[in-house]
Amino acid sequence: MISIENIKKQFGHEEILKGITTTFEKGKTNLIIGQSGSGKTVLLKCLVGLFTPEDGDILYGKEAFKSMDETRKRHLREEIGMLFQGGALFDSMNIEENVMFPLLMFTKMTKNEMLERVNDVLNRVNLHNVNHKFPAEISGGMQKRVSIARAIVNKPKYLFCDEPNSGLDPNTATVIDNLIQEITHEYDITTVVVTHDMNSVMEIGENIVFLKNGILVWQGNNQEIFKTENEDVTDFVYSSDLFKKIREIQQKE
Repeated sequence: MISIENIKKQFGHEEILKGITTTFEKGKTNLIIGQSGSGKTVLLKCLVGLFTPEDGDILYGKEAFKSMDETRKRHLREEIGMLFQGGALFDSMNIEENVMFPLLMFTKMTKNEMLERVNDVLNRVNLHNVNHKFPAEISGGMQKRVSIARAIVNKPKYLFCDEPNSGLDPNTATVIDNLIQEITHEYDITTVVVTHDMNSVMEIGENIVFLKNGILVWQGNNQEIFKTENEDVTDFVYSSDLFKKIREIQQKE
């Protein structure tokens, strides 16, 4: 579980996060949604330690980040898996080497132990016989699954995903959504996903945080989001043609 308490972040005189307090639950897919410029990515970067808030605190379990010494912070980083928007695979490394990279960085495993773990996670994301291929030799959806394998190879407690469906077709995006949710439940990870994809909200939104202009204006799940009367949320949800039609059908019933 991750708890954030009155997080504030600004750049120069512009306040981006304006005192956000919420909890991201263990074993659930926690989504951060909102319009562009709402503060989603800034909040995610605060969670992974890339940005330092001006005020407030972040608790991993019951341990406050502010109170951690540098040794504990380094250990926390080893407990974090990150799925980047573009996948961020190393073009010059084959798939096996890409997935093994965190193990080389953070563990003292033997080569055989690392290979066993790499094959375990590649099998878990349904990739077979790709170890010696390079990223350019596989599809975008397969690259995303390799990125997921790399993100979980160290058995993280926390998994952060930045727009995991970016650039994917709807069918592949659904596969990636379901895979993220399955892994979250299977390994009891605290997973936080930044997305603008309403299909992801519908598929895996077990705990949804909606931001607007740096403020948390609504929180709920994928069942509740279609019943809320919060106008900021409904404007966002029904901004696409598909969900406009859904709303019209609901209003007629």
